[in-house]
Amino acid sequence: MAVKYSRQRQYIYNFLMNRKDHPTADVVYQNVRQEHPNISLGTVYRNLTLLADRGEILRLQVGDGVDHFDADTSLHCHFVCSDCGGVSDLKLDCVDEMLNKAQDCFAGRIERQSTYFYGLCGKCLDKASKNRE
Repeated sequence: MAVKYSRQRQYIYNFLMNRKDHPTADVVYQNVRQEHPNISLGTVYRNLTLLADRGEILRLQVGDGVDHFDADTSLHCHFVCSDCGGVSDLKLDCVDEMLNKAQDCFAGRIERQSTYFYGLCGKCLDKASKNRE
């Protein structure tokens, strides 16, 4: 089904394309409205949902109770910091191999994958080690 072009959707998509931190809908809203003050939170939520449903962005559920969004739809993993909650891309050469092995072990068809790694990011790890000193 064709979806009518929307400037607001384009603003949201452009914002996500320039981010690597996988923001929540509230962060998207707060930032997009700085340049486009007439955009509503509902518009942001509806357009993020539409973009994710159409496969144009990824909706990530990392265990903190809110959705995060990623404009990079290529096959990759994510790292979630268990201290600060930051989400970042984790490019691994073995992702294709992992997906192929999973398909070999499964009688159906795997259409997508989502892999999360959890731990401490570099900043939080440095902070933790400084607190121990």
